[in-house]
Amino acid sequence: MARSSTRTRPVRRSRTRRVGESAYGALLVVRVAVMGLLALLLLVAGAWTSWHTAQYAMLVKARERGTMTVSACAGERCTGPYRPTGGDGTQRAKVSIAQAAAPDKGEQVEVTVEPGTTHAVRTGPAGILHAWVPFAGALLLAALVVAGGMRLRRTAWVMGLLGAVLLGAAFAAM
Repeated sequence: MARSSTRTRPVRRSRTRRVGESAYGALLVVRVAVMGLLALLLLVAGAWTSWHTAQYAMLVKARERGTMTVSACAGERCTGPYRPTGGDGTQRAKVSIAQAAAPDKGEQVEVTVEPGTTHAVRTGPAGILHAWVPFAGALLLAALVVAGGMRLRRTAWVMGLLGAVLLGAAFAAM
């Protein structure tokens, strides 16, 4: 019977092949790093955008709180009279709220007024969830980058599902 030959010494690769293999490995590391930075940029931008509204919806201490009755909607904003529910707030004839966060005409909604403006932000669970919708969208986009560019499919699934749940909860709360 023929005996299988086994080599005892390693096969030496050429210098060109070794350089090519290391360059390919470096490109893979650069790709993962760039995609990671892109995903991080998307998440930071989504959180930054959400925080502009969420800070008023979530942190309502020492802010002007009250109720707004929706009287008219035009474009992307709904307007109506504002009545403070307590504290040092002042009654206003007209404040505006984002149409996506507003209920139907004639209904009242709890709001807080941004300092120095007539813009109102919805408070309570529905307002908080609505404020974090841009971050939910950023989670969905970053999930695509993480899955496609970094090949971290489980992490991407978790990010995507969190974004979808947040969007669904905001939709259901409104």
